[in-house]
Amino acid sequence: MNKNDLGIKMPVYIKWFPPSWIQIKYEEHIIYVDPAYLKTYYNDYPHKIEFSTWPDEIDGLPEEDLEKADIILVTHHHKDHCKQVTIKRLRNDNTLVLAPEICNKELDKDFEDVEPGDQLQLEDIKIEVVPAYNTPEGNSTKKYHKKGVGVGYLIKIKDKTIYHAGDSDFIPEMKEFGKLDVAFLPIGGTFTMDMDEALDAVMSIKPKIMVPMHMKDANPTEFKKLVEENSDLKVVLLEIGGVYTLKD
Repeated sequence: MNKNDLGIKMPVYIKWFPPSWIQIKYEEHIIYVDPAYLKTYYNDYPHKIEFSTWPDEIDGLPEEDLEKADIILVTHHHKDHCKQVTIKRLRNDNTLVLAPEICNKELDKDFEDVEPGDQLQLEDIKIEVVPAYNTPEGNSTKKYHKKGVGVGYLIKIKDKTIYHAGDSDFIPEMKEFGKLDVAFLPIGGTFTMDMDEALDAVMSIKPKIMVPMHMKDANPTEFKKLVEENSDLKVVLLEIGGVYTLKD
């Protein structure tokens, strides 16, 4: 008998690593989204461990004791989101890796293809695959993410929903996602929505908590101020390895 059988509700722990890597812990389940170790993000982070460095393939983890995954979700093929050596560090023989077809080269086809509309149920956890792309009218300065190529994810745990947007502009589909408890949205502006467009997205989808990611040179403190001055919505800024606890 687990604690849920006794009517005790378990919290969900969400840990963030740059640029868009999150770890979700719920009971004994571990989920990663976009795990990709790039040295540049961790130069001053004291907990990192590196197994090899340039000119060999850069292989490391931000923290040595990261748990093995039950599920790994990849949004698209770019190296700051999809890195085979990092995924191998975090998976075991039973880990389910989901990614769009464009990740074939990077992951040697060692995953299950997904596309928007796909769903997966694992006990109390439901994964919904949703679109992620750059729009012609969006503020992103480089339109590398074509519609139908990359994805985002809605991760539903019991009655809570966590949204990971991947690399995306503010797209119409976001308005159809329903209640969002936590939304991870990019604010960097080069390959994704910028702070102004992310503000529009937040004001439209109204998550209970918004966490900025894929920030590039954007100032997250400025973004938090922008949102909270224009709404009653809450922005949570996480440091590298910082954890947000999602409770009832």
